Amino acid sequence: MRTRKSRRIPREAGRAPARSARFAAKAAFVGALLALCAKGFALEIVITEGGDNPTRIAVVPFGGPSLPGQDLAAIVAADLQRTGQFAALPSADMLSLPDSPQDVFFRDWRLLGMDYLLVARVSVAAGDPTRITANTRLALDYHLFDVAAERGIATARLAFTLDLARDAAHRVADDVYFAVTGVRGAFSTKILFVLQRDAGTGPAPYRLMLADADGHRERELFRSEDAILSPAWSPTADRVAYVSFETGRSTIVVQELATAERTRVAEYPGINGAPTFSPDGTRLAMSLSRDGNPEIYVKNLASGELRRVTRRPNAIDTEPVWSPDGESLIFTSDRGGKAQVYRKDLKTSFVERLTFEGDYNARARVLPDGGHLVYVHRREGVYRIAWQDLEKDSLRVLTALDQQTALDESPTLAPNGMMMIYATRNQGRGVLAAVSIDGHAKYFLPSQAGDVREPAWSPFLDGPELGGTAAVD
Repeated sequence: MRTRKSRRIPREAGRAPARSARFAAKAAFVGALLALCAKGFALEIVITEGGDNPTRIAVVPFGGPSLPGQDLAAIVAADLQRTGQFAALPSADMLSLPDSPQDVFFRDWRLLGMDYLLVARVSVAAGDPTRITANTRLALDYHLFDVAAERGIATARLAFTLDLARDAAHRVADDVYFAVTGVRGAFSTKILFVLQRDAGTGPAPYRLMLADADGHRERELFRSEDAILSPAWSPTADRVAYVSFETGRSTIVVQELATAERTRVAEYPGINGAPTFSPDGTRLAMSLSRDGNPEIYVKNLASGELRRVTRRPNAIDTEPVWSPDGESLIFTSDRGGKAQVYRKDLKTSFVERLTFEGDYNARARVLPDGGHLVYVHRREGVYRIAWQDLEKDSLRVLTALDQQTALDESPTLAPNGMMMIYATRNQGRGVLAAVSIDGHAKYFLPSQAGDVREPAWSPFLDGPELGGTAAVD
């Protein structure tokens, strides 16, 4: 006999037809995300546009005891939905609510037009099952199915405590994303950003903030009455670098996340700006004007040795970023008269210009494949974010000219190269926005607490130990 959780619901009870599931899913999750935001999270998520022909997935509400303040299935579905590659079915439109493989009836999900189905159950591994606290040991068993083939394609058991419940949900979303797309998911990553509360109303402290990639669980890393600029992650995500003006002039600081220990690594006369870690984490590229005009330098963090990389009198060279192999630096320079993006080979010293379309291109970021860039691109007097194929020299503007934003800047890429977050202005406020690399999926991350800017997406993280590894067929 079926349990209540796996009951089937008659079709005549007003169930939405399968062809409307995609649109219902989008509306339901926008509503759900806005409801979460109303509870006081600093960064909201407002989905403005989904992808074309998304993969349809049903993330069934997880079985087992309710976890205080956590809806793991909703977190997984929201993660997938944000990419624009998935359309999640609202639970109200499901014909059954299985939480284990034996309760799955594939005909229900074919009727609803689903491509994939995720079912899961939470159980108490150690502790009082009637009173779940922060120390209660929990387990989560999930199963991902290909509906058309009627077979499982991924399964795992995760172990965690209540305070790691969101980590477990992000891990499930990562596993699902990889099983379906073959690309590593980036939902367990973090973002840095600068928050300024009460801007324009007198003293307004700047805060360097750390949050999950979905904006939740934010915490303050550093606070200053003066500006904080250009946060950057180390490749192992245990340190961050940024520019602080706390001493009255620009200073590059490296801060340990575990201990909050801060080290000033560049406080030379003049400009100290735009730090970025090398792929191996041993060096820091930066823009310094210690010898006159701003040039690119590389500092060995262990020895303190400083190497000057560019020498272009009367030009501004800034915003360096490393190629994935660490053998070249891509940077912004006005050596040709206006800001454009250049690349310098660190072994041969060969310099080449990479951008030619438009009279302003800057703040480049390299995709993980090393063959594509995103950068700030001025078109028709408006600053947008563009994507460029370096081999074909093709350019595509990712942030549309007709959208209600201004001054798009500071792009930062997810470590899998599939999404990008950038800073922009919306209705007079500084907000973060995100767009997929194909330009189809878009969402905003505004803050109720003030202006947000200067985002930096982390590399892949090992994350907390959750036990178990997903088995993917």
